[in-house]
Amino acid sequence: MAVSELAQLGAGIAIGFGAVGAGLGIGIATKGLMEAMSRQPEIATKALVFFLIGAAMAEACAIYALIIALKLSGMMG
Repeated sequence: MAVSELAQLGAGIAIGFGAVGAGLGIGIATKGLMEAMSRQPEIATKALVFFLIGAAMAEACAIYALIIALKLSGMMG
């Protein structure tokens, strides 16, 4: 295997784990938000703000994985 082939494999693995991690993180956060809002509906707006911050952080990890994958595949400087 050449170095570029291993880089392509690494790019696929990086984006795969990044997407799975972000999906699990947002799924677990959504589950927690729904449980919190069903128990105490009066905190819905405050809980939603914290959920959106957490979801943005989880998505940032997926974007970092995409950047790493693009660098490994040679599509980005």
